[in-house]
Amino acid sequence: MKMIQIIKRLSIRTYLAERGLRPTKDNPRYGLYLSPLRKEHTPSFKVDYVQNLWYDFGLGAGGSIIDLVMRLERCDFAQSIRFLGSGERTPMVVPVSSSVPPTVPALRLLSDIPLRHPALVGYLSSRGIDPAVASACCREVHYAVDGRNYFAVGFRNDAGGWELRSERFKGCVSPKQITTIDNRSDTVVAFEGFMDFLSYLSMKPAEWPPIDVAVLNSVIHLPKVIPFLDRHATIHAFFDNDDAGRKATADLKRLCPNSTVIDRSHLYREHKDLNEYWQAKQSRLHIAPQRKRGMKM
Repeated sequence: MKMIQIIKRLSIRTYLAERGLRPTKDNPRYGLYLSPLRKEHTPSFKVDYVQNLWYDFGLGAGGSIIDLVMRLERCDFAQSIRFLGSGERTPMVVPVSSSVPPTVPALRLLSDIPLRHPALVGYLSSRGIDPAVASACCREVHYAVDGRNYFAVGFRNDAGGWELRSERFKGCVSPKQITTIDNRSDTVVAFEGFMDFLSYLSMKPAEWPPIDVAVLNSVIHLPKVIPFLDRHATIHAFFDNDDAGRKATADLKRLCPNSTVIDRSHLYREHKDLNEYWQAKQSRLHIAPQRKRGMKM
């Protein structure tokens, strides 16, 4: 079986569970969810467990797990294949049977300890994150899935859940929620994901901890963070350079009319997000001295 065919058999139900999303109505053949692609109060996002397909009735769109990952992770087809085809993700997904509904392996939190494992520290360093920043803002989270133990960088949210990242895994410990840091400032910086927040602090360490911070942990959580953002006189938005990020910035300006919303995405206009920009900048800084030494030889 070709790789794409194998990937299409990975359980959509399990993938959504990894992100802390559970059906509001469930039976052996299908589940109904509140759409993860937009805000709604009546569930209209259907996952067919037998065919392993999804359909969002509000959007009039659907497809395979690949199509869903492209939308939720905001990536292209090739990136979606790499994301789902990662070997470390294999225990997290269950092939769909035509007769027996899949059992979703629950992600169970075991412990969180100070961030110290070399693999995780090295992963963050590869993304340009200062070790001191990582230690101050993140934890090393150990968790179990289907009887197997794993660990990842953990970033805590306001509801006690965790965003989890490692070199080959992206997921969460539910409940999935926003993360806010309130230092009673009249200025706040807002990010889609915590890697952008860590990048910002690595670039501007002097601004920690006086500033207020809001991390959406998913652009679909923008409405949840409005009450916190709205009480600030100035909001610096560091959202992604894509349609979802631009829409979030526009919505932010509309929903916070009494605040001055400053779109900072122009600072990294040639990159997808702040972290990608920061990685590129770090790479240039490391290459330049090597070239100088080479010229002297």
